[in-house]
Amino acid sequence: MKSELFAVFVGAMLVNNILLARFLGLCSFLARSDEVETAFGLGAAVAAVTAVTTPLNLALYKYLLLPLGLAYLQYLLFIAVIAGFVQLLEMALERVSPRLHAALGVFLPLITVNCAIFGAALFAVLKDYSLAAGTAFGLGSGLGWMLAILLLAGLRERLRESDVPEPLRGVGVTMMVTGIMAMAFAGFAGLGGG
Repeated sequence: MKSELFAVFVGAMLVNNILLARFLGLCSFLARSDEVETAFGLGAAVAAVTAVTTPLNLALYKYLLLPLGLAYLQYLLFIAVIAGFVQLLEMALERVSPRLHAALGVFLPLITVNCAIFGAALFAVLKDYSLAAGTAFGLGSGLGWMLAILLLAGLRERLRESDVPEPLRGVGVTMMVTGIMAMAFAGFAGLGGG
């Protein structure tokens, strides 16, 4: 059982990285990956929301919506759960770290509509994961998104000091680096799926 949960976790984090393999959550990934500190804050927030809301949404779907014949309400329920948790996270972050809260700006409340978080909940339902596997999948998906944004932020900080040809500076080189990262993560395919 533990090895299966570990495989789901590693698969979600590396092999089927929600960002680099499924390309979900690209907007905030590209917009806030210019500095490692900001990327870490946003990555941690996305990872926390994904890790908590994926198993919660899976449990609500399996044990509330399905028995009541209300499975068609899953999208509304998932978004409401994500929005509620993001609101709690935003209030906590504003008290604990006002500087990070200000640095994330509008991207913090926009985590609510980050399709990577919503996608993780949907994939957990579609794959018919148990609650334990859904928890491993949510944690792996969130940490995988965080890993990707931290890698890109570190690379972008280094690229600022590099001699990048003028036409490729900014968006051009960022998209190229993101594509190369996606190909590199595809190399983890031999580790198993998620």
